[in-house]
Parts: sequence; structure tokens; C-alpha cells
Amino acid sequence: MTTQTDTIAAMSTPPGAGAIGILRLSGQSAVSIAETCFKPLGHSGLRDHKPRELVYGDLLDSGGQPIDRVLCTYSLGPSSYTGEDTAEFHCHGSPMVLTLGLEALFAAGARQAGAGEFTRRAFLNGRLDLAQAEAVGDLLEAQSREGARHAAGQLAGALSRRIGDIYSALVDVMAHFHAVLDYPDEDIDPFRLEQLDAALSVQEGELNALLASCGRAKLLKDGAACAIVGRPNAGKSSLLNAMVGYDRAIVTDIPGTTRDTVEERCELGGVPLRLIDTAGLRDTTDPVEKLGVERSRRAMEEAELILVLIDSSRPAEDEDFSLLQEAMALAPTILVWTKGDLPSQPCPMKRYEEIRCPAVTVSARTRYLDELCNEISCAFPQDLWGGYGEILTNARQEEAASRAREAVRRAREALQAGMTPDALLTDVEEALAALGEVTGQSVREDVTDRIFQRFCVGK
Repeated sequence: MTTQTDTIAAMSTPPGAGAIGILRLSGQSAVSIAETCFKPLGHSGLRDHKPRELVYGDLLDSGGQPIDRVLCTYSLGPSSYTGEDTAEFHCHGSPMVLTLGLEALFAAGARQAGAGEFTRRAFLNGRLDLAQAEAVGDLLEAQSREGARHAAGQLAGALSRRIGDIYSALVDVMAHFHAVLDYPDEDIDPFRLEQLDAALSVQEGELNALLASCGRAKLLKDGAACAIVGRPNAGKSSLLNAMVGYDRAIVTDIPGTTRDTVEERCELGGVPLRLIDTAGLRDTTDPVEKLGVERSRRAMEEAELILVLIDSSRPAEDEDFSLLQEAMALAPTILVWTKGDLPSQPCPMKRYEEIRCPAVTVSARTRYLDELCNEISCAFPQDLWGGYGEILTNARQEEAASRAREAVRRAREALQAGMTPDALLTDVEEALAALGEVTGQSVREDVTDRIFQRFCVGK
């Protein structure tokens, strides 16, 4: 365990007025400093109460005068978030109260915490590994329910356990090669050779599956780019507004109202989406509208999901069918018949059925989106995402896992080529070192500096 000798303090709630504001302390003198700045109501002192018990009393400024009536609690290391003695003040969320309280903590001997320093101390003191520490940042930045659930799973150790299983299996392989080096007269029999190759093959497969999860992590963090396309007045902006739950885009009966792409985030069918409302696709001589059409086509080319909208209250035209075919050649596509609350017009349904594109009917006016939610969920099956928290969530983890896979692959090739155990050991040890970087068992200090700099002060 690495113990910090100095005590840090910071506001742990966002700046600005709020219902509650939290001041946090961590370090050797955390409880003593808290006692200096806190006067419990009644005759008992702070340490007369049990750790983690909320104590009601006055927060004192640097001159010893009450500035707020608060709740205070303390924890003793190593059984705390940081692994050190900690204390927290739960105050009214007045910026002035928090500022005066923080000044009092500094006057009593604490110093300002750096970005992510609380979580960094938790990592250094063995309370979290590096993958779990990164999950704290992911949880703070989560923009969807699924993203939050995966971050919570990683914080609970799901990814670390998955990496640990691969690590442990490779250690077993390495132990055998060490035994061969220690007892050179004992040759590896063919049966044992097959077992070792099978063990390395299994771990290579596990690393392949782990690396395949990177795309799903990007989807959880950024959302799938979803282009909403169609001819003018197909109901694109109305659908975007219905999907996000408020009037984000301007809606009128005038064709060509949307001249530029409009982006907004939402979650539909359990899938985080980056919706892109586009200009109506049609031939035009208007230079501004023409630019909008060009951007619409570019949005289609970059999309991970395309919703092709056709107004069901008007006869479908050849342009609608051509657009649907174009979209299907670019990305997974859903045909959306809009204005389902209006009387529908006859259309050549057989023509659309022949191309086997998922088709749904929606009504932005009544917010009937159930069929669309189901189809979006089918486009991104949840069972392909892996267990909660078992996916690689950033480029650092991906790069380390990729190096581990390549090292295991080289070890297999060396084994099959009949190379000496010491050559195999080099590759297996390289794989173990790379996996250790994911969880922080073997990682450079400059890398950890960069990771914790993305955290806010107070976390």
C-alpha cells in the first residue's frame, strides 16, 4: 500500500448553487482537520461517533464561526474509498458556504486536491485497479443507461476479472516452460505440447473476443450515428422531436425548412443514438438548400444506422424507393412509414417487401414509436455487447490487449515451430506485461498521470 502523508481537500459537487454541496478530505490528518472545522451538536465529539455515521453539527469558518449546519462523516483507512482516513461535509449547496468551508480546511492544514487525486490515491493504495479507476471517469461521463451500466460493471471489477482469467491461464503456461528450463533433461512430450498449444489458442480466442468489444464501447460512449433521411416533408424533423421528447428541430408545412443537419442524442430501444436530422433529399437550384442536401448525403455515408422516411399519407414515388436502396447499400437501414395517424395512401408494398428491409409505422403527433424502438433494438442486439463491464472502453486498453494477443500468437507459432522454451517465455511474459497494463499491475507513471488528468477535481 502506498500511503500519502499530506491531506487533500476539494469540493466534490459541481460548481454553482444546489440543494447539497460536499466537501471531501483524504489523508493522514483528514479526521483531525475535520474536527477542527466541525462542532457537533450536543456534548459528543466527532470521534465519539462510529466511522461512516452521519453527525449533525456546525461547519466553522477559519475564524471558528459557524457558517452552516451540516452533516459530517469520517472513515478510517484502509476501509475507505481512497484507502486513507477520509472525511466529508454535506452542506447546503451555497457556493459561498462551500468556499468558506474549503478555506477553513486549508487553514487547518489541508491542501487543494488535484484533478482525480482522490481516485488516484484509491488506485495507489490498492482500493481500485486501473481499469476500475477508468470506469469512475466513464461513469461520470455516461450519456446513456447502457453506458452507465457498463461503467458500473467495470467499476465492480467485471473487466478486471476477465483480464485476470486470461492472465492466470498464461501464468500456468509460463510455469510449465520455467519447469522445462529448470529441468532440461525433461523433454516436452507430444501430448503435453498439444495441451500447451490448446491453452494458448483458448487465450488468443479470449483476447480476440475482448478486442471485438471495442466497437460496442464506442457505441455506448458516443452513440450510434443515426441519419434520418427522406424527401422534403416526409416528417424527419417531427420524428427527431418525438424521439428526443421535445421540439429540437423546426417543423413547418413548407418543404425545405431544414437546410442543415441537426444533431441530438437520445436512447431508443436501449440503444444510445446520435440522431442526425437532414435536409430533404431532392434536386434543387437553391444554393443553400443544395448545400443541405450534400450534407444529408454525407451524413448517410457516415451513419451506422439509417432511417428512411416515407410519408404514408401520400403516394410513394420512385425517388423514395431509390433512396431506400441507396441507404441499404451504405448501412443497416429501417424503412419508416410516417404520419401513421393519418389515412394512408395505396403504395406498391410488394416492391418494398422484395428488398427485405425492416419496415415500421410511426406517428410523431401521437408519439407512437413502439415498432421503431423494437427494430432499433434488433439492429444492435444486446447479447452482442457482452456482460456489463466486460468490454474494453478506451484506446489505451485496446492497444495493450492488442499487444497481448500478438505476443500470444507469436508464442503459439514458436511452439509449433519447435523453438526452445526460453524463446516461448519471452512472448508469454510480454503478453502478461501488456495485460498488466490494462489493470495497472505494470504501467508507467506518465500513463497514470494522463488517465487521472481527465477526472474533475474532487473525484
